[in-house]
Amino acid sequence: MKWLNTFFVLFFVMASMFTSQAYASDEWWKNITDQLKTKEETKADDLSTVNLSTSEMGDAFKQALKIGSENVVNQLGGVDGFNADAAVHIPLPKELETVKAMLDQVGLSAMVDDLELKLNRAAEAATPKAKALFVQSISEMTFDDVMQIYEGPQDSATQYFKQKMSQSLSEEMEPIVEGTLASVGGVQAYDAVMGKYQSMPFVPDVKANLTKHVVDKGMEGIFYYIAKEEAAIRQDPMKQTTALLQKVFGSN
Repeated sequence: MKWLNTFFVLFFVMASMFTSQAYASDEWWKNITDQLKTKEETKADDLSTVNLSTSEMGDAFKQALKIGSENVVNQLGGVDGFNADAAVHIPLPKELETVKAMLDQVGLSAMVDDLELKLNRAAEAATPKAKALFVQSISEMTFDDVMQIYEGPQDSATQYFKQKMSQSLSEEMEPIVEGTLASVGGVQAYDAVMGKYQSMPFVPDVKANLTKHVVDKGMEGIFYYIAKEEAAIRQDPMKQTTALLQKVFGSN
């Protein structure tokens, strides 16, 4: 049943990459299945009738996902990766909206802005932890996972990563966020903001969990751009230009 194992690996790559390109997918499918029919008919013990080895096809798929996830981690994990990007910028927790409004009225908005900046800096510091988790999740994909990705919506791979990674990523990011908030003065900034706010008469009590807020919003930002990378890979796997991807996706 060697040919069946080969079929699964090749279908795995095809299904995951070309959902959004129906015509291209059909062409690839016909090309691959024709090769597999030849393989089955000849009963050869090797893969000489298949233009590309199963290991090359599998490696190319993993490489595309790995490069995509690394792009996201490098983008968001740098200075201003979150802070200067309107799509993923981390705002103050909703619990502090009243605090911000009150301090703005008395000319202390700079204190609140400084706290918001430090929240984004904490997310940027914690994001690199995601790299190893993406690699692990990619390596653990099963055939059933691939079928669900193929039959699901255009962000199916992203949803797979969310399911596999969210708990571990949260646990990895939390101590870094907490430590960074302390080291960059986020805790002190929060205490200063709350001190000024609480000194005002007749204001309601508020409290916010800064660490949880940054972790949750940080993960939202990571998966937001993972979905963007997935869409780009589905539309054009050659956008990730390496020798292996050129060989696999440029040869048919």
